[in-house]
Amino acid sequence: MDKVFIKGLKIQTTIGFYEWEKQIKQTLVLDLDMGWNTAGAAENDELAKTLDYAEISQEVAVFANKNPVDLLETLAERLAQHLMVKYSIPWLRLVIGKPGAVHNADNVGVEIERGQR
Repeated sequence: MDKVFIKGLKIQTTIGFYEWEKQIKQTLVLDLDMGWNTAGAAENDELAKTLDYAEISQEVAVFANKNPVDLLETLAERLAQHLMVKYSIPWLRLVIGKPGAVHNADNVGVEIERGQR
């Protein structure tokens, strides 16, 4: 299976368990691999036949900001389902990192894989 990917997407959103986190925006860094057959798009150079990574990047930020949650796990699950339904993605791998959340770590987060390769 081919993949369309987005690496290192930085978004600002409200996320966190603690009350102070609910009052601020924090940076999340996302990596997204999406299974897709790119041959159709390549055949006639048609954007409409592939996954538009610019559109999906924007959709990720909009979704995260319209659906604030406490946990990265919750955001990952809901975002994966949203993207798979909206864009008919058969398989995806999503990594969401929250840099700076743990003092001695560069990044912490979750990685999920959904659908069939």
